Amino acid sequence: MQKNLVTLAAALLCATAAQAQSSVQATGLLDAYVGSMRYAGDAERTSTVGSGGLTTSWFGFKGSEDLGGGLKANFALTGFMRMDTGEAGRFPNDPFFSRDANVGLSGSFGALTLGRGLAPNFLPSVIANPLGDSFTFAPLILHMNVPLFNASHWQATTPSDTGWSNEIIYTTPDFSGLKANLHYQFGEVPGNNSKKNIGVNALYFNGPLTLTAFYEHDQISNPAPTTYFGTTKKDWMLGGAYDFSIVKAYLTYGEAKSDDSPIKAKTTQVGASIPLGGPGKVLASWAQTKLTDVDLKRKTFTLGYDYNLSKRTDVYAMFMNDRITDQDTGNSFGIGMRHSF
Repeated sequence: MQKNLVTLAAALLCATAAQAQSSVQATGLLDAYVGSMRYAGDAERTSTVGSGGLTTSWFGFKGSEDLGGGLKANFALTGFMRMDTGEAGRFPNDPFFSRDANVGLSGSFGALTLGRGLAPNFLPSVIANPLGDSFTFAPLILHMNVPLFNASHWQATTPSDTGWSNEIIYTTPDFSGLKANLHYQFGEVPGNNSKKNIGVNALYFNGPLTLTAFYEHDQISNPAPTTYFGTTKKDWMLGGAYDFSIVKAYLTYGEAKSDDSPIKAKTTQVGASIPLGGPGKVLASWAQTKLTDVDLKRKTFTLGYDYNLSKRTDVYAMFMNDRITDQDTGNSFGIGMRHSF
Protein backbone atom coordinates (compact mmCIF):
# COMPACT_ATOMS: atom_id res chain seq x y z
CA MET A 1 0.00 0.00 0.00
CA GLN A 2 2.76 2.40 0.97
CA LYS A 3 4.65 1.54 -2.23
CA ASN A 4 1.53 2.27 -4.30
CA LEU A 5 1.10 5.66 -2.62
CA VAL A 6 4.73 6.56 -3.31
CA THR A 7 4.30 5.55 -6.96
CA LEU A 8 1.10 7.62 -7.25
CA ALA A 9 2.76 10.66 -5.65
CA ALA A 10 5.72 10.38 -8.02
CA ALA A 11 3.39 10.16 -11.01
CA LEU A 12 1.46 13.24 -9.89
CA LEU A 13 4.72 15.11 -9.33
CA CYS A 14 5.91 14.28 -12.84
CA ALA A 15 2.57 15.34 -14.33
CA THR A 16 2.74 18.64 -12.44
CA ALA A 17 6.29 19.27 -13.63
CA ALA A 18 5.32 18.47 -17.22
CA GLN A 19 2.37 20.84 -16.97
CA ALA A 20 4.64 23.62 -15.70
CA GLN A 21 7.07 23.09 -18.58
CA SER A 22 4.60 22.85 -21.45
CA SER A 23 1.16 24.29 -22.15
CA VAL A 24 -1.37 24.25 -24.98
CA GLN A 25 -4.38 26.56 -25.05
CA ALA A 26 -7.52 26.46 -27.17
CA THR A 27 -8.41 30.10 -27.72
CA GLY A 28 -10.43 32.42 -29.90
CA LEU A 29 -12.94 35.23 -30.22
CA LEU A 30 -16.43 35.05 -31.72
CA ASP A 31 -18.18 38.20 -32.99
CA ALA A 32 -21.56 38.39 -34.72
CA TYR A 33 -23.89 41.31 -35.45
CA VAL A 34 -27.17 42.17 -37.12
CA GLY A 35 -27.29 45.35 -39.14
CA SER A 36 -28.17 47.36 -42.21
CA MET A 37 -25.07 48.15 -44.28
CA ARG A 38 -24.41 50.64 -47.04
CA TYR A 39 -20.89 51.81 -47.87
CA ALA A 40 -20.14 54.79 -50.11
CA GLY A 41 -20.80 53.81 -53.72
CA ASP A 42 -23.24 51.00 -52.91
CA ALA A 43 -26.36 51.10 -55.08
CA GLU A 44 -28.60 49.74 -52.33
CA ARG A 45 -28.70 48.93 -48.62
CA THR A 46 -28.09 45.36 -47.38
CA SER A 47 -29.74 43.91 -44.27
CA THR A 48 -27.48 41.27 -42.80
CA VAL A 49 -26.42 38.98 -40.00
CA GLY A 50 -22.68 39.49 -40.26
CA SER A 51 -19.45 38.26 -38.69
CA GLY A 52 -16.77 40.44 -37.17
CA GLY A 53 -18.54 43.69 -36.34
CA LEU A 54 -15.76 44.86 -34.02
CA THR A 55 -13.26 41.99 -34.29
CA THR A 56 -12.78 39.39 -37.02
CA SER A 57 -13.89 36.06 -35.53
CA TRP A 58 -11.11 33.50 -35.06
CA PHE A 59 -10.20 30.30 -33.24
CA GLY A 60 -7.24 28.00 -32.81
CA PHE A 61 -4.43 26.79 -30.60
CA LYS A 62 -1.41 28.40 -29.01
CA GLY A 63 1.25 26.86 -26.83
CA SER A 64 4.73 27.04 -25.38
CA GLU A 65 7.36 24.77 -23.85
CA ASP A 66 9.89 25.86 -21.24
CA LEU A 67 13.30 24.72 -22.53
CA GLY A 68 15.18 25.99 -19.49
CA GLY A 69 17.52 28.92 -19.01
CA GLY A 70 14.77 31.39 -19.88
CA LEU A 71 14.33 29.90 -23.37
CA LYS A 72 10.87 28.89 -24.64
CA ALA A 73 9.55 27.18 -27.77
CA ASN A 74 6.26 28.62 -29.01
CA PHE A 75 3.66 27.81 -31.63
CA ALA A 76 0.38 29.28 -32.91
CA LEU A 77 -2.22 27.76 -35.24
CA THR A 78 -5.19 30.13 -35.52
CA GLY A 79 -7.66 30.77 -38.30
CA PHE A 80 -10.37 33.28 -39.13
CA MET A 81 -14.00 32.22 -39.56
CA ARG A 82 -17.35 33.68 -40.59
CA MET A 83 -19.93 33.40 -37.82
CA ASP A 84 -22.85 34.07 -40.17
CA THR A 85 -22.18 31.01 -42.34
CA GLY A 86 -19.71 28.88 -40.38
CA GLU A 87 -17.21 29.04 -43.23
CA ALA A 88 -13.48 29.19 -42.60
CA GLY A 89 -11.47 32.28 -43.53
CA ARG A 90 -12.31 35.94 -43.95
CA PHE A 91 -13.37 35.35 -47.55
CA PRO A 92 -13.35 32.48 -50.10
CA ASN A 93 -9.90 30.93 -50.66
CA ASP A 94 -8.43 32.53 -47.52
CA PRO A 95 -5.92 30.04 -46.00
CA PHE A 96 -7.41 27.89 -43.23
CA PHE A 97 -4.87 29.09 -40.65
CA SER A 98 -4.85 32.59 -42.12
CA ARG A 99 -4.29 34.33 -38.77
CA ASP A 100 -1.27 32.37 -37.49
CA ALA A 101 0.67 29.29 -38.55
CA ASN A 102 4.09 29.55 -36.96
CA VAL A 103 6.69 28.23 -34.55
CA GLY A 104 9.46 30.11 -32.78
CA LEU A 105 11.77 30.69 -29.85
CA SER A 106 11.68 33.42 -27.21
CA GLY A 107 14.00 34.44 -24.41
CA SER A 108 16.14 37.29 -23.14
CA PHE A 109 17.16 38.02 -26.76
CA GLY A 110 13.52 38.71 -27.72
CA ALA A 111 11.65 36.33 -30.03
CA LEU A 112 12.10 34.72 -33.44
CA THR A 113 9.06 33.39 -35.35
CA LEU A 114 8.85 31.38 -38.60
CA GLY A 115 5.76 30.82 -40.74
CA ARG A 116 2.63 32.85 -41.30
CA GLY A 117 2.06 35.81 -38.98
CA LEU A 118 1.10 39.46 -38.76
CA ALA A 119 2.22 42.07 -41.27
CA PRO A 120 4.00 45.19 -39.92
CA ASN A 121 0.93 47.41 -40.49
CA PHE A 122 -1.51 45.46 -38.32
CA LEU A 123 -0.66 46.14 -34.68
CA PRO A 124 0.06 49.89 -35.08
CA SER A 125 -3.19 50.49 -36.96
CA VAL A 126 -5.44 48.66 -34.46
CA ILE A 127 -3.71 50.09 -31.37
CA ALA A 128 -3.96 53.69 -32.57
CA ASN A 129 -7.69 53.84 -33.27
CA PRO A 130 -10.57 53.41 -30.77
CA LEU A 131 -12.42 50.73 -32.78
CA GLY A 132 -9.41 48.42 -32.91
CA ASP A 133 -9.41 45.78 -35.63
CA SER A 134 -12.97 46.28 -36.86
CA PHE A 135 -12.99 45.61 -40.60
CA THR A 136 -16.69 46.57 -40.60
CA PHE A 137 -16.94 49.86 -38.70
CA ALA A 138 -13.42 51.27 -37.97
CA PRO A 139 -12.79 54.12 -40.46
CA LEU A 140 -8.98 53.76 -40.41
CA ILE A 141 -9.10 49.99 -40.96
CA LEU A 142 -11.68 50.31 -43.74
CA HIS A 143 -9.57 52.86 -45.63
CA MET A 144 -6.36 50.85 -45.19
CA ASN A 145 -7.51 47.27 -45.63
CA VAL A 146 -10.97 46.83 -47.17
CA PRO A 147 -11.55 47.27 -50.94
CA LEU A 148 -15.09 48.11 -52.08
CA PHE A 149 -16.48 46.05 -54.95
CA ASN A 150 -18.99 48.68 -56.04
CA ALA A 151 -19.20 51.81 -58.20
CA SER A 152 -16.46 53.56 -56.19
CA HIS A 153 -13.80 50.90 -57.01
CA TRP A 154 -12.11 51.85 -53.73
CA GLN A 155 -8.71 50.18 -53.32
CA ALA A 156 -7.23 49.46 -49.88
CA THR A 157 -4.20 51.66 -49.22
CA THR A 158 -2.27 48.87 -47.44
CA PRO A 159 -0.28 47.13 -50.21
CA SER A 160 -0.21 43.53 -49.01
CA ASP A 161 -2.84 42.45 -46.46
CA THR A 162 -2.54 42.38 -42.66
CA GLY A 163 -0.85 38.95 -42.52
CA TRP A 164 2.16 37.57 -44.39
CA SER A 165 3.08 34.00 -45.30
CA ASN A 166 6.64 32.63 -45.66
CA GLU A 167 7.75 35.10 -43.02
CA ILE A 168 10.51 35.60 -40.45
CA ILE A 169 9.72 37.96 -37.57
CA TYR A 170 12.26 39.12 -35.02
CA THR A 171 10.83 40.83 -31.92
CA THR A 172 13.17 42.82 -29.70
CA PRO A 173 13.15 42.64 -25.91
CA ASP A 174 11.07 45.26 -24.09
CA PHE A 175 13.18 48.39 -23.48
CA SER A 176 11.27 50.34 -20.81
CA GLY A 177 8.00 50.05 -22.74
CA LEU A 178 9.50 50.14 -26.25
CA LYS A 179 9.41 47.08 -28.48
CA ALA A 180 10.02 46.62 -32.22
CA ASN A 181 9.21 43.88 -34.76
CA LEU A 182 11.30 43.27 -37.90
CA HIS A 183 9.47 41.43 -40.71
CA TYR A 184 10.88 39.69 -43.80
CA GLN A 185 8.69 37.75 -46.24
CA PHE A 186 10.33 35.52 -48.83
CA GLY A 187 8.65 36.03 -52.20
CA GLU A 188 9.35 32.49 -53.39
CA VAL A 189 8.78 33.70 -56.95
CA PRO A 190 10.27 31.06 -59.33
CA GLY A 191 13.11 32.56 -61.33
CA ASN A 192 13.01 35.85 -59.42
CA ASN A 193 13.95 35.21 -55.81
CA SER A 194 14.95 38.84 -55.23
CA LYS A 195 11.29 39.87 -54.83
CA LYS A 196 10.24 40.16 -51.19
CA ASN A 197 8.34 42.13 -48.57
CA ILE A 198 10.15 43.82 -45.69
CA GLY A 199 8.88 46.00 -42.89
CA VAL A 200 9.25 47.16 -39.32
CA ASN A 201 6.99 48.46 -36.59
CA ALA A 202 7.53 49.95 -33.15
CA LEU A 203 5.22 50.04 -30.13
CA TYR A 204 5.72 52.19 -27.01
CA PHE A 205 3.60 52.03 -23.85
CA ASN A 206 4.23 54.26 -20.85
CA GLY A 207 1.31 54.86 -18.48
CA PRO A 208 -1.37 56.85 -20.31
CA LEU A 209 0.81 57.34 -23.41
CA THR A 210 0.88 55.02 -26.43
CA LEU A 211 3.02 55.64 -29.51
CA THR A 212 3.33 53.44 -32.57
CA ALA A 213 4.63 53.42 -36.15
CA PHE A 214 5.23 51.11 -39.11
CA TYR A 215 6.93 51.06 -42.51
CA GLU A 216 6.51 48.53 -45.34
CA HIS A 217 8.34 47.95 -48.65
CA ASP A 218 6.18 45.43 -50.53
CA GLN A 219 6.62 43.53 -53.79
CA ILE A 220 4.62 40.35 -53.05
CA SER A 221 0.83 40.00 -52.75
CA ASN A 222 -0.96 38.40 -49.80
CA PRO A 223 -2.77 36.34 -48.58
CA ALA A 224 -1.86 34.21 -51.63
CA PRO A 225 1.96 34.47 -51.79
CA THR A 226 4.42 34.00 -54.68
CA THR A 227 2.69 36.64 -56.82
CA TYR A 228 4.79 39.67 -57.81
CA PHE A 229 3.01 43.05 -58.01
CA GLY A 230 5.17 44.12 -60.96
CA THR A 231 6.20 47.16 -58.94
CA THR A 232 7.20 48.18 -55.40
CA LYS A 233 4.60 49.58 -53.02
CA LYS A 234 5.49 51.50 -49.87
CA ASP A 235 3.42 52.68 -46.95
CA TRP A 236 3.99 54.06 -43.47
CA MET A 237 2.02 55.40 -40.52
CA LEU A 238 2.62 57.25 -37.26
CA GLY A 239 0.06 56.98 -34.48
CA GLY A 240 -0.56 57.53 -30.83
CA ALA A 241 -3.06 57.73 -28.02
CA TYR A 242 -3.24 59.41 -24.63
CA ASP A 243 -5.58 58.45 -21.80
CA PHE A 244 -6.82 61.56 -19.96
CA SER A 245 -9.08 59.34 -17.78
CA ILE A 246 -12.23 61.20 -18.84
CA VAL A 247 -11.37 60.50 -22.49
CA LYS A 248 -8.73 58.56 -24.41
CA ALA A 249 -7.71 60.45 -27.55
CA TYR A 250 -6.27 58.86 -30.74
CA LEU A 251 -4.43 60.30 -33.75
CA THR A 252 -2.78 58.73 -36.82
CA TYR A 253 -1.28 59.91 -40.10
CA GLY A 254 0.06 57.74 -42.91
CA GLU A 255 0.91 57.64 -46.61
CA ALA A 256 0.97 54.93 -49.30
CA LYS A 257 2.42 54.99 -52.82
CA SER A 258 3.35 52.67 -55.70
CA ASP A 259 6.52 53.21 -57.72
CA ASP A 260 4.58 52.90 -60.99
CA SER A 261 2.01 55.62 -60.16
CA PRO A 262 2.18 59.33 -59.22
CA ILE A 263 -0.88 58.93 -56.95
CA LYS A 264 -0.22 59.05 -53.22
CA ALA A 265 -2.81 58.13 -50.56
CA LYS A 266 -2.66 60.35 -47.46
CA THR A 267 -4.76 59.17 -44.49
CA THR A 268 -5.53 61.05 -41.27
CA GLN A 269 -7.57 59.59 -38.40
CA VAL A 270 -8.74 61.11 -35.10
CA GLY A 271 -10.72 59.24 -32.48
CA ALA A 272 -11.89 59.06 -28.89
CA SER A 273 -12.97 56.50 -26.31
CA ILE A 274 -15.09 57.93 -23.48
CA PRO A 275 -16.03 55.87 -20.38
CA LEU A 276 -19.79 56.01 -19.84
CA GLY A 277 -22.22 53.84 -17.88
CA GLY A 278 -19.92 51.74 -15.67
CA PRO A 279 -18.11 49.15 -17.82
CA GLY A 280 -19.27 50.84 -21.03
CA LYS A 281 -17.65 53.38 -23.34
CA VAL A 282 -18.56 55.64 -26.24
CA LEU A 283 -16.35 55.08 -29.30
CA ALA A 284 -15.90 57.67 -32.05
CA SER A 285 -13.51 57.80 -35.01
CA TRP A 286 -13.17 59.88 -38.20
CA ALA A 287 -10.78 59.14 -41.05
CA GLN A 288 -10.03 60.96 -44.28
CA THR A 289 -7.97 59.63 -47.18
CA LYS A 290 -6.90 62.00 -49.96
CA LEU A 291 -5.66 60.61 -53.28
CA THR A 292 -3.32 63.12 -54.89
CA ASP A 293 -3.38 63.88 -58.64
CA VAL A 294 -6.98 62.58 -59.00
CA ASP A 295 -8.79 64.93 -56.59
CA LEU A 296 -10.52 62.09 -54.76
CA LYS A 297 -11.35 61.90 -51.05
CA ARG A 298 -12.96 59.37 -48.74
CA LYS A 299 -14.36 60.49 -45.38
CA THR A 300 -15.77 58.01 -42.87
CA PHE A 301 -17.19 58.67 -39.39
CA THR A 302 -18.29 56.06 -36.85
CA LEU A 303 -20.03 56.59 -33.51
CA GLY A 304 -20.92 53.72 -31.20
CA TYR A 305 -21.24 52.26 -27.73
CA ASP A 306 -19.54 49.17 -26.33
CA TYR A 307 -20.70 47.62 -23.02
CA ASN A 308 -18.84 44.85 -21.15
CA LEU A 309 -21.13 42.24 -19.64
CA SER A 310 -18.06 40.45 -18.21
CA LYS A 311 -14.31 40.21 -18.81
CA ARG A 312 -14.94 37.99 -21.84
CA THR A 313 -18.29 39.17 -23.23
CA ASP A 314 -19.46 42.55 -24.54
CA VAL A 315 -22.32 43.95 -26.62
CA TYR A 316 -22.12 46.94 -28.96
CA ALA A 317 -24.10 49.27 -31.22
CA MET A 318 -22.49 51.22 -34.10
CA PHE A 319 -23.49 53.88 -36.64
CA MET A 320 -21.26 54.78 -39.60
CA ASN A 321 -21.40 57.47 -42.30
CA ASP A 322 -19.21 56.86 -45.38
CA ARG A 323 -18.52 59.35 -48.22
CA ILE A 324 -16.40 59.15 -51.39
CA THR A 325 -16.08 61.91 -53.98
CA ASP A 326 -18.83 61.71 -56.65
CA GLN A 327 -20.37 58.58 -55.08
CA ASP A 328 -23.64 57.96 -53.23
CA THR A 329 -23.24 58.40 -49.46
CA GLY A 330 -23.53 55.27 -47.31
CA ASN A 331 -25.00 55.02 -43.81
CA SER A 332 -24.69 51.78 -41.82
CA PHE A 333 -25.67 50.60 -38.38
CA GLY A 334 -25.29 47.36 -36.45
CA ILE A 335 -25.84 45.74 -33.06
CA GLY A 336 -23.61 42.85 -32.04
CA MET A 337 -21.93 40.70 -29.42
CA ARG A 338 -18.37 39.45 -28.84
CA HIS A 339 -17.22 36.54 -26.69
CA SER A 340 -13.61 35.47 -26.15
CA PHE A 341 -12.35 32.15 -24.79
